[in-house]
Amino acid sequence: MSTATDLDRPAAPPAFQEIGAGRKLRNRFATGLVWGAFLIALAPLVWLLITVLARGFEHVLTADWWSRSFAGLTSRQFGGGVYHAIVGTLLQGLICAIIAVPIAILVAVYLVEYGKGSRLAGAVTFTVDILSGVPSIVAALFIYALWVTTLGLPRSAFAVSLALVLLMIPVVVRTTEELLKIVPDELREAAYALGIPKWKTIVKIVIPTALSGIITGISLAIARVMGETAPVLVLVGYTSYINFDPFSGSMASLPLLMTSERLTTNAIGEARVWGAAVTLILIITVFNLLGSLISRLTSLKTK
Repeated sequence: MSTATDLDRPAAPPAFQEIGAGRKLRNRFATGLVWGAFLIALAPLVWLLITVLARGFEHVLTADWWSRSFAGLTSRQFGGGVYHAIVGTLLQGLICAIIAVPIAILVAVYLVEYGKGSRLAGAVTFTVDILSGVPSIVAALFIYALWVTTLGLPRSAFAVSLALVLLMIPVVVRTTEELLKIVPDELREAAYALGIPKWKTIVKIVIPTALSGIITGISLAIARVMGETAPVLVLVGYTSYINFDPFSGSMASLPLLMTSERLTTNAIGEARVWGAAVTLILIITVFNLLGSLISRLTSLKTK
């Protein structure tokens, strides 16, 4: 009696079966929905960008636009530039970042490394969630009530920076917290096994590992607060002259310039508004590109 060989046994069915027509149709339908949603979301952004560039790009091509102010010019005189507003925007954003970034990073480090499961960490998380949903006008009114009404100090660019701090901190805290969470615990445990203190592990290992993403989050947060209008409307006055002192006097910024020039209701004021809008977009784009470049330079190099 002969035994069956491997050749006599029935062949096993293939591991990968042919995809049916119904599955292909559903896959194409889902792909079409995703692309349709993407184009619907992209269309307003492209339309906005094209409109702003078409109406204001010609104004930023002159050297005077970047090197002069509107000092000595009326709302009906063409000429000058937005150098005074650029200085104000950068100063307010820089002061805001100097105050907000260290506070936000320290808060995120506490939430991830020290306060897991504690009541204080829960209260801090709840506070950050509230701040992330606070409108900019509420932050501006709070600083006005504290800085001007209670302390009796004058309106200034520094007060604007304090209001922007309230808007920037929750963004940086959330970004840093999530990036610290994805740092592998094996890195911390290896450092502890070598006898390295916890604070030094955080400073030398944890933060450098997440530094690339943290810098990206900081650049996005700065770009967001630089375009806020409500704080500058409430906390500082507009001037067509250049002011480098953030603690006294009026100081222009690009959002405040656009609001002030829009009230003139003439063609020259409207042209200045569109030019300032293009300038703000270009500055924010430069900040994002610099953030991406620094993020790549500080990212960990792996083979």
